[in-house]
Amino acid sequence: MSSSSGNGPASSVATVPLSLLSPYKVGEFDLSHRIVLAPLTRNRSYNYVPQPHGAVYYSQRATKGGLLIAEATGVSDTAMGFPDTPGIWTKEHVEAWKPIVDAVHQKGGIFFLQIVHVGRVSTYDFQPNGQAPISSTDKGVTPGLEGLELSPPRRLRKDEVPGIVNDFRLAARNAIEAGFDGVEIHGANGFLIEQFLKDQVNDRTDEYGGSLENRCRFALEIVEAVANEIGSHRVGIRLSPYSDFMEAIDSDPDALGLYMANALNKFNILYLHMIEPRVVGSRVFQGPEDEIPHRLLPMRKAFENTFIAAGGYNRSKGNRAIGDDYADLIAFGRLFLANPDLPRRYELDAPLNKYNRSTFYISDPVVGYTDYPFLEEA
Repeated sequence: MSSSSGNGPASSVATVPLSLLSPYKVGEFDLSHRIVLAPLTRNRSYNYVPQPHGAVYYSQRATKGGLLIAEATGVSDTAMGFPDTPGIWTKEHVEAWKPIVDAVHQKGGIFFLQIVHVGRVSTYDFQPNGQAPISSTDKGVTPGLEGLELSPPRRLRKDEVPGIVNDFRLAARNAIEAGFDGVEIHGANGFLIEQFLKDQVNDRTDEYGGSLENRCRFALEIVEAVANEIGSHRVGIRLSPYSDFMEAIDSDPDALGLYMANALNKFNILYLHMIEPRVVGSRVFQGPEDEIPHRLLPMRKAFENTFIAAGGYNRSKGNRAIGDDYADLIAFGRLFLANPDLPRRYELDAPLNKYNRSTFYISDPVVGYTDYPFLEEA
């Protein structure tokens, strides 16, 4: 039987539309698909120390050539604001992360660690010696918001800013020591970096407040320090200019997002990870099945390296976004949380497990964490 290979027109391969399952090269990493595990707080790291069940959870979701972004991980003892979230500022943290990273690498996955300082999204109980949480401002979050009673923050003094920048730098170095392939700087969701970025929170009158350029200075100093420490090819950042989470709101999110996208090019970092405007707080705007937003397009065009979009995507919207060149990669949160084999299910167009919101943040090492079934088990 004669083979037909090589007889068809060469262009036939090139006309296959790009999709979530198309390979992609991000810096030195060869991805086999474009489905990214979004960073998801899971509250299973007891006393801020990553646990062995984390290795099960992340390796379940690892695929050869798949990018996973680990949950928001505190850069220092002042960075914390939620129970049982992991840290990366001590030797104990580094050692505890190592087997988790190894488990992902054994399956051929690429693993980044998201590093965070929560700023004013904290209480005296989470702070060393019961001190006030730090922020760009001394304005607190409205009591009772999202069911939280947060403590009034203390405005970070200008001479303290380099110390916080250094905490991010050291955290990045620790992440690499733990074996991670890189770090994602958390500049989203109302936490410290975003408290500096957004004009409804940042009321400073020094060079870290006022103009757009000044408000972005803190974020860019962190990016520069981290890139200098571990190499720009190992650094990403996540931004949410349109979010109102924890009352971190900007009067002109389009301008903020575009300014940051352009400013980040100077540092040649690996990727920019942006949250769609349709995600407001914990609510997701669900439009028509195949509709994709276009609000991030100016930022996507301005940023010169890999662009990741996140927020309310499903299989069809993700394929459309990739096919339309709206993004290079799509990050999935709740769907990936509930479907450890999400890339395979998308490849087969198989039905998905439903996620259980009530078990997202419980401390159980199994329930709602590692017990979602794979396709063969469902």
